[in-house]
Amino acid sequence: MLTGIHHAAIICRDYEKSKHFYVEILGLTPLAEHYREARDSYKLDLQLPDLSQLELFSFPSPPARPSYPEACGLRHLAFRVESVSHCVARLERHGVATEQIRIDEYTGKQYCFFSDPDGLPLELYQL
Repeated sequence: MLTGIHHAAIICRDYEKSKHFYVEILGLTPLAEHYREARDSYKLDLQLPDLSQLELFSFPSPPARPSYPEACGLRHLAFRVESVSHCVARLERHGVATEQIRIDEYTGKQYCFFSDPDGLPLELYQL
């Protein structure tokens, strides 16, 4: 039986830029970092406060995302937050553009979209 999501994997174009974004701006905790010489690739394991993880991979010349945001596959990655407005303010202080805060028509909860350095759609969703 499934008990939750252990991790999501993200491939980035500029490893150092993405590492800075996920660690310094979003505040995820690095668990392990490895350079895989045979693949000319880095793998960085990052942990969120609920113990779920993101794996950040770099590969030489990865293909661009086909379209935004309706490409087949993962549409976006949503992060649970206590305060969307607090997180949006932090992102904006770091120069990260965000969409307007919206209200989920079904739950009444606040949410907001923004993108990582490679244009991957990310969402903040208030508990």
